[in-house]
Amino acid sequence: MLKMFTDLARHALNGATMGTRWSALFYAPASFNPALKQTALQQAVDEVDDQMSTWKPDSALMRLNAAPVGEWVEIPARLAEVLQLGVRIGRESGGAFDIGMGNAVQAWGFGPEDADQQAIRAAMTIPHRPGHKSLELDGTRVRKTAPVTLDLNGIAKGYGVDRMAEVLVAQGVDAGLVGIDGEMRALGLRPDGEAWTIAVEAPDTDRRAPHSILALRDAAVATSGDYRHWVMVQGCRLSHTMDPARAAPLLSPPASVTVIASSCAEADAWATALMVAGPKVGSDLAEKHGLEALFLLRDSAGGVHAKGVGRLFDQKTDGNTSVLTEPERRP
Repeated sequence: MLKMFTDLARHALNGATMGTRWSALFYAPASFNPALKQTALQQAVDEVDDQMSTWKPDSALMRLNAAPVGEWVEIPARLAEVLQLGVRIGRESGGAFDIGMGNAVQAWGFGPEDADQQAIRAAMTIPHRPGHKSLELDGTRVRKTAPVTLDLNGIAKGYGVDRMAEVLVAQGVDAGLVGIDGEMRALGLRPDGEAWTIAVEAPDTDRRAPHSILALRDAAVATSGDYRHWVMVQGCRLSHTMDPARAAPLLSPPASVTVIASSCAEADAWATALMVAGPKVGSDLAEKHGLEALFLLRDSAGGVHAKGVGRLFDQKTDGNTSVLTEPERRP
C-alpha cells in the first residue's frame, strides 16, 4: 500500500558537477536526515567527473588519451563500463555515435580551449578512424589500436545520472527522480501512485518552455539539441554536436532528439547518435533497436514539428503540451 503524502516529506537535493548541476527529488519520512544522501550523491557524480572529464588534465580519460597507441592501460572499472557501452552503441549506430571525436570537439572550441583554425583544418583533413574501431578492451584494461582522442561528453552525464539512481536504491530509496542538466531517470512512482513528470524542452534559444511532458516510471530520458551550446562561424550558428564524417559541427541537424531507454547512459548516447543520423536514418535506427525517440524538426517557416518513433511517441506531440505515459516497468 502506498504511503500517504502526509507521512512523507519532499526532499530536493542538488549540487555542482560537470559544469552544471545535478538534482535528486524523492520523498521520505519527515524525520529523515538527507545529509548522508547529499554526500553520497555528490561523491558519485564527482567520481564520474574525475574519471571521464576532458576538462581535468589528470582524469583517467585524459591519461588514457595521452597513452601511446598499442600500450595496454589499466583504467577504473566505471570508465571501462562507459567505454564498453560507447563502443557498442558506436557499432550499433554505424558510427553516428563516436567517442573518438575528441580532437574535433577541442578544435572547434567546445572543450577547455578556444577554437583553433589550424586544429580545425587538421581534424577535417586527417583520415578519421571511429572510436569503436580504435579501441581494444579487456576488462579494466584498454589499448588504442589507432591514434584517437576520446571524448565522453555524449554519454558521461547520462552515466552520472545512472550512478545517482544506484546510490538512492542502495540507500533504501526506491522511488525518485534524478538528473544532470536535463538528462533524467525516474525510479518507481510518486507516493500518490502517479508517474514522474519530465518536460521535453521546446528548441528555443531565448527561453525555457515545455514542448511536451513525459510521465515516466522506471525509465530514463535524454535530449540532444542544437539550441543550448553552439559557436558562430561566418554568421552561421553551429551546434556542438559533431558530424564524424566531417569532423565538424552538424550542418542541418534536427532541432532536438529525445530518447527514452532503460538507462540514462544509453538514452544520452542514442540521443546524440540519432541527432547525427538525422530524422530519416535516425528513425530507421530507432526502430531497428527498439528505441522510443522524438525528433523535433524546424520547417522553412520557422516553426517546429515533431516526428515520433516507438509506442510512447505514437500519440500526437505537436502544438500545446501533451502528456505521454509509460505505464509499464521497463527492464
